[in-house]
Amino acid sequence: MYSIFVSKSIENIVIKLEKKDSIYFLNLAADENRWNTTFVREISKVLDEIEKDEGPGALITSSENSKFFSNGLDLDWMQDPKSNPDGGDRDVFGKEFMLLMGRFITLPVPTVCAINGHAFGAGFMLSLTHDVRIMREDRGFLCANEMQLGLSIPRPELSLFKHKIPANAFYETVQLSKRWTGPDALDAGIVQAISSFEEVPALAVKKAEELAPLATDRKNFGYQKEMLFGENAAINLSHGPAHMLKNSEDFKS
Repeated sequence: MYSIFVSKSIENIVIKLEKKDSIYFLNLAADENRWNTTFVREISKVLDEIEKDEGPGALITSSENSKFFSNGLDLDWMQDPKSNPDGGDRDVFGKEFMLLMGRFITLPVPTVCAINGHAFGAGFMLSLTHDVRIMREDRGFLCANEMQLGLSIPRPELSLFKHKIPANAFYETVQLSKRWTGPDALDAGIVQAISSFEEVPALAVKKAEELAPLATDRKNFGYQKEMLFGENAAINLSHGPAHMLKNSEDFKS
């Protein structure tokens, strides 16, 4: 394994990208992995590195925190950015975050999300942008908790949830803020597999190795990913989640 990218841009934020054979390992190590503009930009640099590469490949995204995959927005920074300057420019966060999610959903290699703990709000979104989700079975919730926080869910985010979550679970997720355990998420079709905490990494690697050859021709793999549901429902057209995430400024109301 060799390191491609390591970010230590501000205190308590570490983003690592390593590659072994054809597998990229994106490791989130910023404590609870809360989202602010700096966090977005560091992860964006990681995607730059993957997109520069060629040939077979698959990405595994995981967290170093055994309790949290990602605990959602950096609320302290959102509420008082002047007292939390390391989080970056709050005014551009929404646009840059949505763009990053759009890049993940159309990344031209298979992607596997190893959800080893809670994934709330923006963390849940990140997991949904991946092609395959593997969740810890004994601990942790998936939850779109905007309603609990008194926030509405932006239309691009709703589009992503609708694209990735089966219809019978979509309403419970976005309107009722249901907290999905691993077994419940598997039954609902939100994740593709569950396992013990200890076995999640190995299961993710096994799946990534299985899928990596599909990206031998990355241009073709990326093109089909964008056109999964045909011309009239392609995720890159004006009503699709990739387009909406990448152009979130057009969908503020």
